[in-house]
Amino acid sequence: MKIGIFSFAHMHAESYVRCVAALPGVELLGIADDDAARGAEFARRHATRFYPSYAALLADRPDGVIICAENVRHRLLTELAAAAGVHVLCEKPLATTIADGQAMLEACRHAGVILMTAFPMRFNAPVREVKALLERGGLGQIYACNTTNQGTMPGRSRPWFVDKALAGGGAMMDHTVHVADLLRWFLGCEVVEVYAQGNRIIHADTVAVDTGGLLLMTFADGTFASLDCSWSRPLVGQTWGGVTLDLVGERGVIKLDAFRQNIVAHGEHVGKAQNLFWGSDADAAMVAEFVAAIREDRPPAVTGYDGYKAMEIALAGYRSAETGQPVRLPLA
Repeated sequence: MKIGIFSFAHMHAESYVRCVAALPGVELLGIADDDAARGAEFARRHATRFYPSYAALLADRPDGVIICAENVRHRLLTELAAAAGVHVLCEKPLATTIADGQAMLEACRHAGVILMTAFPMRFNAPVREVKALLERGGLGQIYACNTTNQGTMPGRSRPWFVDKALAGGGAMMDHTVHVADLLRWFLGCEVVEVYAQGNRIIHADTVAVDTGGLLLMTFADGTFASLDCSWSRPLVGQTWGGVTLDLVGERGVIKLDAFRQNIVAHGEHVGKAQNLFWGSDADAAMVAEFVAAIREDRPPAVTGYDGYKAMEIALAGYRSAETGQPVRLPLA
């Protein structure tokens, strides 16, 4: 099986390349990138081929591609791959507008190819333990959830993250979708209303997008959830790793810290704290699931529709923050 990488704009691409290369029977076909210098450099680092265009990579007939481009370019690249009959694993958020998300779903459905959303948290070991507990009825009915997804502002290393035209927003767009997807998965039902507030208190002098946000979500079964989706960690701190969920149920309460299995290392030579994660590799499990779904000709564990619904919650958050009113879902 041959897998290609579409763009190294997103920092997760480097992890995905490593995961593809480690899978038995899978060839890393190469890297295509709008930024030729960036693409060529990462191809050199990973001892793989650099393609001057996405069409050139597709011409070599990969079985699947992993899209790590800027958020606004996900639709175009997904449609290119689908038209070539190539399966897609797309970085989150799936898209930046409802129209683009729907077009991606339709393009892949029409072409008969897989569209999987890159939600590695579904494959995180502590997360899966909690999912199993919920399926056994261990907490009974869930009444409320208090959640976080916090990190540093990523604009220093990837400036496009703070360019609304490319990212579709700021912290709320970046950090809503992971937890929104987990809540949908845990509860087995959809969000029907979102109320949100966003702010730009942190990095207000350098960033033009929202850097902090709070979403309040009501699910169809009456469960209520809050989410702190802020870039609130200091720039010298860990980039990511602030995913927590407190679940309150009729039979008890559980606190999930998805990144508790780590050692935090501090050293002047690296310039910032480093999160040395020693737990299971969620990225590797996610990429392995994408490959398995292609081989077995079946839907992946995390679908494009899952990505669409999580993106819809983030977009509802922005609409609510703009109007000051709750927003009902689904969005038109």
